[in-house]
Amino acid sequence: MFRFFENLVDPYTPYKETDTPPQALWPFLWDYCQPFKKVFALTAFMSVVVAAVEIWLIGYMGRVVDLLGGDPAQFWADHGTEVILVAVFILLIRPALQAFDVLLLNNAVLPNFGTLIRWRSHKHVLRQSVGWFENDFAGRIANRIMQTPPAAGEVIFQVFDAIAFSLAYLIGAAFLLSTSDPRLMLPLVIWFGLYMLLIRWTVKRVGPASQAASDARSTVTGRVVDSYSNIHSVKMFAHHDRELSYAREAIENTRKTFQVEMRLYTLMDVMLVVLNGLLIVGVVGWAILLWSQGSASVGAVAAATALTLRLNAMTGWIMWALTTFFRQLGVVAEGMETIAQPIDLVDTAGAKQLSLTKGEIVIDGVSHHYGRGAGGLDNVSIHIKPGEKVGLIGRSGAGKSTLVKLLLRFYDAERGRILIDGQDITGVTQESLRQNIGMVQQDSSLLHRSVRDNILYGKPDARDEDMIKAALKAQAHDFILDLADQQGRSGYDAQVGERGVKLSGGQRQRITLARVVLKDAPILLLDEATSALDSEVEAVIQDTLYGMMEGKTVIAIAHRLSTIAQMDRILVLDQGRVVEEGTHEGLLAKNGLYAGFWAHQSGGFLDVEAAQ
Repeated sequence: MFRFFENLVDPYTPYKETDTPPQALWPFLWDYCQPFKKVFALTAFMSVVVAAVEIWLIGYMGRVVDLLGGDPAQFWADHGTEVILVAVFILLIRPALQAFDVLLLNNAVLPNFGTLIRWRSHKHVLRQSVGWFENDFAGRIANRIMQTPPAAGEVIFQVFDAIAFSLAYLIGAAFLLSTSDPRLMLPLVIWFGLYMLLIRWTVKRVGPASQAASDARSTVTGRVVDSYSNIHSVKMFAHHDRELSYAREAIENTRKTFQVEMRLYTLMDVMLVVLNGLLIVGVVGWAILLWSQGSASVGAVAAATALTLRLNAMTGWIMWALTTFFRQLGVVAEGMETIAQPIDLVDTAGAKQLSLTKGEIVIDGVSHHYGRGAGGLDNVSIHIKPGEKVGLIGRSGAGKSTLVKLLLRFYDAERGRILIDGQDITGVTQESLRQNIGMVQQDSSLLHRSVRDNILYGKPDARDEDMIKAALKAQAHDFILDLADQQGRSGYDAQVGERGVKLSGGQRQRITLARVVLKDAPILLLDEATSALDSEVEAVIQDTLYGMMEGKTVIAIAHRLSTIAQMDRILVLDQGRVVEEGTHEGLLAKNGLYAGFWAHQSGGFLDVEAAQ
C-alpha cells in the first residue's frame, strides 16, 4: 500500500531544463509542481472531504442530543438502524477516508516533492560556472540546497493539511450554524473578519522576518563551514578566538532576527486568545439565548458549543500553519537567491562536440579582466602547433592561470577568441571541450572518497589494471598500498578525507597525476604540477610528465623553471601580455626577464643522478 502511493510521482522524471529559472516565488514553485498536478488536485479534494465529514459529525452529535430528548423506550426501535449505520461509517469509512488523505500527503507528496526540488536544484547549481562558485561560500550554497526542499515541502503540506482543510471547515461551520438558525452565523462572520485581519497583520510581518532569519542562518552556516574547511589554517595561525568572534557575530545576528520573529508570534497568540473568547461567548451565548426564546433546540446549542470549541482549538493551529506557511515561503525565497540564479556560462544554441584531430590551439587577441578593467590578460595572441610543448612563466598575477581558465572555458573571454583545431571553444559543448583536456593543478585537492574513486575520476570506465598502471607511472602505487583509514579500508579502497587532507601534499599530487595519466587527454595543461613534490620525487616524476606529454599538445605553468626548460617554446607573461618568447637557450641569450628569473633560481632543481 505504501509503495503504491510512494510511486505515484517519480521525482527524477525527465524535464525540460532551463538556463533561466523563474525569478518570482510563485512561478518558481509552480514550475516544480508540474509533475504533481493530478496528485495535488486529488489531495485538495480529499482535504475538503475530510473537513466535510468532521463538520457533519459535529452536526450529527447535535441530532443525537435532540433524539435523546424523546422516549428512551422507543429510541432503538425508531433510530437503531440509523445509529448503527452511522457507527459503521465512523468506524470504517471515516478512517479509510482519513487514511487515503494522509497517504496522499505524507507518502505521495512530501517525500517526492522535496526530493524533486533537491535533485533539480543540485543539477542546476552544478551547471554553474567556476566563477559563480568562487563568488559564494560553498557552505551557504549547500545549506540553501538542503533547506529549500523541506521548506517547500512544508509549504505544500500546510496548503493541503491546514489551509484547504480549514477553509472547507469554516464554510461547513457557517452552513451548519445557518441550518440551526441563520442568526448564529453573525458572530461567526464577525469573528472571521477579525481573525482575517489578525492573519493579515501577522503574515505581513512574518514573511520578511522569516526571510531575514533564514538568511542569517545561512550566513552562520557559511562562516562555520568556512572555518571547518580551512581548519589547518585556523590551527596553524592560532586563530581559534578570531574564528569564534567571526562566527559569534553571525550567530548573534541570527539570535536577534529570531527574536524579532518570536515577538510577532507572542503578540499573535495573545490576540488570538482574545478573539477566540469573543467567538465562544458570541456563538454559544447567542445559541443559549435562542434556545431560551424557543428558537433553537438543545441539539443546536450542543452542536454550536462543540463547533466553537473545535474552532477555538483549531484557530491556533490554523494561525500557526499560516505563519509556518509564510515563514517557509521566506526560506524558499532566500534559497531562490542561489538555486534560481540564471546559468551565467552556457553552451551556445546548437553547440557541437569538439572534434579534436591535431591539437592545434590558437589564442587570438584575447583580453579578460574579470570585469575589473585590470589584471588578467590584455590582448594576448598565441599560436600553439599540434603536439607542441609550451611553457608559461611570469610573476604572480601575470595572467598565467587566467589563460588556463579561459582554455577550459571556466570563463568566457571578454574579448578575442580561442580556437582548437579551428573550432571556437564557445561553439562547442563545455563537456566535450573538457573531456579532451587533461589538467594537473597546483591545488591538488581530492574528492572525499576512496583512492580508487579519485583516480578513476579521470576515466570512470577504466579497468583496475589500467588504474594501477597509471598509479605506477605517477609513483603513487607503493604508498597507496600502505594506506588505511579508520573504518579498516586499505589500499585503493582507503578514504582520503575531505579535499584529501589525510594525505601529504606530495601524495595528493601524485594521485592527481595518476588521474590525469588515466584520462590520457590529447591536450595537457600543467599548472605547477610538481609544486608539492620534494626535489628527489620531482626528479623521478619529471620522467612521468615527459612520458605523459608524448604526442600531446602541452601548456605548462611553473615557477621552478627547471620543469619547463626542456619545452619546445617558453612564453614569458608580464602584466597580462606576452613579453618574451623562445627556447630556454634563446631566452637566456636575450638576457631579458626570463634570464633574470633563471639567474635567481640558480639553474633550477637538483639533478639527483649528477649529485650522487
